[in-house]
Amino acid sequence: MTSEVNFKKFVEACLKEDSTIKDIEERGFYAFQNTSNFKNKEEIKSKKYYAQILNKSCFIAASDEIKSKNDINWVSLFVQHDILKKVNENGSFIIKSKQINEFRESRLMTKFDHSTNLPTVFKKNLLSILPIKRGDYIIARFEAYQKLEYDKGINPIPITKRGDLESLDYRNIYSESASLNCAFASGIIQDIIGEECVLTVSGRMSSKSFSFKIKESEKNSVEINVENSQCEIDAGFESESKLALIEAKNMSCEDFLIRQIYYPFRLWKEKISKQVVPIFMTYSNDKFSFFIYEFKDPNNYNSLSLVEQKDYVISPDPINLEDIKKTLSEVKVVNEPKVPFPQADKFSRVIDLFSLLVENDLSKEDITQKYDFDERQTDYYFNAGKYLGLIEKYVDGAGVIRLRLTDKGRQVMMKNHKEKNLALVNCILEHKPFKLALEYHFGKSEPAPKEKIVEFMKQSQLYKVGSASTYFRRSQTIRKWGEWIIDLIEE
Repeated sequence: MTSEVNFKKFVEACLKEDSTIKDIEERGFYAFQNTSNFKNKEEIKSKKYYAQILNKSCFIAASDEIKSKNDINWVSLFVQHDILKKVNENGSFIIKSKQINEFRESRLMTKFDHSTNLPTVFKKNLLSILPIKRGDYIIARFEAYQKLEYDKGINPIPITKRGDLESLDYRNIYSESASLNCAFASGIIQDIIGEECVLTVSGRMSSKSFSFKIKESEKNSVEINVENSQCEIDAGFESESKLALIEAKNMSCEDFLIRQIYYPFRLWKEKISKQVVPIFMTYSNDKFSFFIYEFKDPNNYNSLSLVEQKDYVISPDPINLEDIKKTLSEVKVVNEPKVPFPQADKFSRVIDLFSLLVENDLSKEDITQKYDFDERQTDYYFNAGKYLGLIEKYVDGAGVIRLRLTDKGRQVMMKNHKEKNLALVNCILEHKPFKLALEYHFGKSEPAPKEKIVEFMKQSQLYKVGSASTYFRRSQTIRKWGEWIIDLIEE
């Protein structure tokens, strides 16, 4: 069997911009590939490579799709252990952490809290991975993730600030632990449970042993045995009759890995007589959202059912129409920056990125692998923050490109709810096309049509926006950010 180093070189050769089949052959990797497997030999150039491996089913995707260390190392593992072929034949493949560690530390290679975090080779082949014991993971076509749909019709419950707690900074709730502490100290957890409660469990622990059924992509269910796998609980609050186990994220999410609440649920259901309540919580844009679940069948991983969603905000100082109009009338338009015009429709997700950067400077790979952003979204939201003058990038001592808040960005994010949002509105309206579009909205009592927004854009000397199709696509950002501003208004 060829060494680990050669597998890495094989993948790197396939992804190298100027490689050809001949290059790969000369490097000694022809043993892995029969040139007849290539769909089009002329495409094996520049950035258009893809090598078909393992019965023509496991793809090394185009090089613009495989950039992260996890992507490259997982493709190498798939090649070395013939993983896809074995999944196709047997339904699953068990891989050991020591095998993963030969390429990269397993803890960095197996933590995929959201489906967007999955490596490309997993996504393209509809695969997921779950831990089953200390050091063992199972790879199969499981339905491992739960979609998260926020009910926008819910009116958040206002919560009064605790004036007696000097150590609780309501302007700095940007970590998961800080959001949980705030929720408990403010009485939110007690309101959800319906009883007084105390924090009793948190951190990493053994799952003990149990079995469960999980649905495969083909809608069949298979049984999985778990034996002393590691699970982690962000916070467990116990009351007279319940134990609420909470998985917390400090941003909005499109989905989450069910295992994060299922393994702790199974562990504590066997250990105590009280009702165990699994809860997924997000804190985003100064709003707590709690998704309270139940497992209809405790032995079925996919029997997760939403009981209720509850939203909370801390002492909201409402923003009214006059606040927005005052900001609009006083804002000073700046020259358009020489950065890409934003292509990020969800401004709330732009704020999520700002929130992550309050705590730590992050590389793009950190953001893509640890949070619910795919690589393209990370680029879009970074460019949006850079356009507003709130995010910048730099190279650290190890040569890694990292993102951080600018001084202006940090000042904005440390304001209270109302001041922060109005400061963000100001940052948006400093740019002429956004200002003109909002003025049109207030003047006509309706949003500007795309054709009008494009007209505003053409008046604004935007950086490298030239073709009609680009103007039309980017106009959607102006429309959506305008909607975010209007949605801030509370009548």
